[in-house]
Amino acid sequence: MSGSANLSVFQSQVAIKFQLYNSLFTSLPFHKIEKTGILVSMLLLHCEEGYKKKQAPAEIIEHFFQTQTEILTEQEKIDLLFRFVQYVERQVVLFDALEDAAFREVNDMQGKGTVKQLLIEAEQKQLLEVLKKRMNDFHIQLVLTAHPTQFYRGAVLGIIHDLSSAINANNEKQIYTYLQQLGRTPFFQQQKPTPYDEAVSLIWYLENVFYHAAGKIISYMKENMPDLLQPHHTILRMGFWPGGDRDGNPFVTKDISVKVANSLRESIVKSYYTEVRKLKRRLTFKGVDTALSNLEKRLYDNLFVPGHAFDLTKAEILDALEKIKHQLIYEYNQLFVGLVESLINKVELFGLHFATLDIRQDSSIHGKIYENIIANSTILPKNFNDVSENEQLNLLANISNVIDTNLLTDAVQKDTLEIVGAIRQIQQLNGEAGCNRYIISHCFSAVNVMEVFGMFLMMGWPKEKMSIDIVPLFETIDDLQNAAHIMETLYQHNVYRAHLKHRNNKQTIMLGFSDGTKDGGYLMANWSIYKTKEALTAISQQYGIDVVFFDGRGGPPARGGGKTHQFYASMGKNISNKEIQLTIQGQTVSSNFGTVDSAQYNVEQLIHAGMYNEIFSNNAITFNEKEEVLMSEIASTSYDAFLQLKNHPYFIDFLVHVSPLKLYSETNIGSRPTKRGSSTKLTLNDLRAIPFVGSWSQIKINVTGYFGVGTALQTAEKQGKWNDIKALYQHSLFFKTLIDNCEMAMQKCFFPLTAFLAHDEKYSDIWNMLFHEYELTKKYVLLLNGKTTLMADYPVDHLSIQMRERIVLPLVTIQQYAITKIREFENIPSKETLKNTYEKLAMRCSFGIINAGRNSA
Repeated sequence: MSGSANLSVFQSQVAIKFQLYNSLFTSLPFHKIEKTGILVSMLLLHCEEGYKKKQAPAEIIEHFFQTQTEILTEQEKIDLLFRFVQYVERQVVLFDALEDAAFREVNDMQGKGTVKQLLIEAEQKQLLEVLKKRMNDFHIQLVLTAHPTQFYRGAVLGIIHDLSSAINANNEKQIYTYLQQLGRTPFFQQQKPTPYDEAVSLIWYLENVFYHAAGKIISYMKENMPDLLQPHHTILRMGFWPGGDRDGNPFVTKDISVKVANSLRESIVKSYYTEVRKLKRRLTFKGVDTALSNLEKRLYDNLFVPGHAFDLTKAEILDALEKIKHQLIYEYNQLFVGLVESLINKVELFGLHFATLDIRQDSSIHGKIYENIIANSTILPKNFNDVSENEQLNLLANISNVIDTNLLTDAVQKDTLEIVGAIRQIQQLNGEAGCNRYIISHCFSAVNVMEVFGMFLMMGWPKEKMSIDIVPLFETIDDLQNAAHIMETLYQHNVYRAHLKHRNNKQTIMLGFSDGTKDGGYLMANWSIYKTKEALTAISQQYGIDVVFFDGRGGPPARGGGKTHQFYASMGKNISNKEIQLTIQGQTVSSNFGTVDSAQYNVEQLIHAGMYNEIFSNNAITFNEKEEVLMSEIASTSYDAFLQLKNHPYFIDFLVHVSPLKLYSETNIGSRPTKRGSSTKLTLNDLRAIPFVGSWSQIKINVTGYFGVGTALQTAEKQGKWNDIKALYQHSLFFKTLIDNCEMAMQKCFFPLTAFLAHDEKYSDIWNMLFHEYELTKKYVLLLNGKTTLMADYPVDHLSIQMRERIVLPLVTIQQYAITKIREFENIPSKETLKNTYEKLAMRCSFGIINAGRNSA
């Protein structure tokens, strides 16, 4: 389907229907709903006209009150603004539901980037054998995380799902009913969710989306090319962080981790049980029905019988299903055999674990654990910190004493050791895949990796059969540059090398996009990660290690999101790509994988991306020598520009002054604190990437998605290298994807919102720096792609963003108005109550603004 055809479908299925169903809001049987809807429409027009006149948000809101209402008191104004927020929030939900409903119509489910097209092209080019070999040496692992970027409550996500179904069925009565339900359903959680609450929310997606989408993908492959996948090859795997990610989250404990692992196991067994019960309606044949009933009873007993010890195995389920399949083939003319094969495929994929529970902790916590162990035991010598790195590695690798965790008095430190012991318990019930990775945040050295190895030894794990992968996470620009040296040091160490041999000579390395961008800016972060992957691939190959890259990606381009599949398609052959592993965080779960259709489509896009470059591309590398030098130069220039901005004395002050950054912790959308450490002073190092990027997106200055790009391109032009830049854009999918995602970030900018700071005594300098770089980047990006508007190559995305940004224009205006009031009432004791109310208003605006952006946080 062409771009213009897609756009036409989007206009008819989303844009026009939004206008139609949006009008239903005003007819809902709620107090003052009609008046609110009319006033919201008037406020929207008021905002558009006001910004054209260069008015500040506070001026626009006050003028609206004066000319369009008879409201006089402060409390009446606040009440009306809260009603506006609630109304617009529900408009965003409607738009989300319409897009979800239209997904299959707007996106060609059998077109470019799908598994079907992959098979067709391989057959046409006589590359089926190459595809088979590659397919059976390839995996995708999607890791669901509980990062606090999902501003919808579970109840609201459920309404979106049901509303989409009603829209697809053209059931107007149901649509109207769900809109009524939406009107009465709170969007705001009174309390923060616990880590277990977060896990339960994401398990819903495993049960209702990924279970079915993955099954459809594998069934399609096997039906259309029976020998494409080897037996037991799991091309798709799921990972899971809620309940395992301890980094900066003191609420994640050993007991929570075990409870989440149990819930994952119970959930997948329940899914099998439900499917077996459905199979019984079809498989009513003699012998088959008995075998199926026996399997049903085994599943039931392990799920529902009180006191029944869990004794089910993946092998037992598969053996029972294979025998049933054999009977159907040889006794019943293969009747309904496809239904059994579909369930077999799912059992192969999900086992008894459903998703692998990853454990993650910060290296600083490990360091504190060892400080206490050295001070209070003889496990390591007192002079441990004074000896050489190599001697430290040897000492850690040869720990032979099991520690009593009561030696540690700090709760977080003690729990960190105890979860190391509990992993074996999880593996015994869920299988090794249930929990077999330990990720080290802020990994600065080889010692940081061996510290974790030593922790497993201290908790009684055998050195020779340690069924765990230790995964260093490199995030900052400096960490990325040191990564290859760190890994070579580990590869050269005999004990760690023996551990890798036991783990099939595979080393997983995680690379963090979010903190990399916060540290070095958009271009430098992405280029540093690319070069780090090259260096790590080379050093791993040198030592005979298969390196697997696990990308810590968020939703927006600033955090590694955007057109993710294009990034993987652009990786050259000098970067290991046997597996694609990435985090799917918060809001991105619902926006990209919220329905079976969207999940199937996006997973297939990733499979296609992982296959395409190696099978169909003739390029041995992504960049030639000249292009690589050019990329390094523009990344370096961009980095210098970003550092100049970041080092501005008012950089953080500006963000605190004009954005809802300080209010993030009040949103109650995640269990994890918004900043690291306990210091009351906010610093860039302590600030997490999510609230950092999210705050910029709410004030419509997506600085981490464009800043430095314009300066880099302008500098290249002044150096006479513009033709080289254009050639790079045309030749390199990697560079083009960087620019495409930069366009997306800029498309969501709206500088008139904060233009009142252009002449501010304190912040005019930094605001003008941001605006100048935006204008410069926009100018050179359009020169580069030859278009007149941003995102012209993606008309559906362009229109979607345009409509979403218009829906929330009243919200961003109200939020800025509230933040202005907060500043006005600062340090005035008599206004403390009003100030607190405006803080709640500003925070509540965040929900609709972030949700409308879909990948803004």
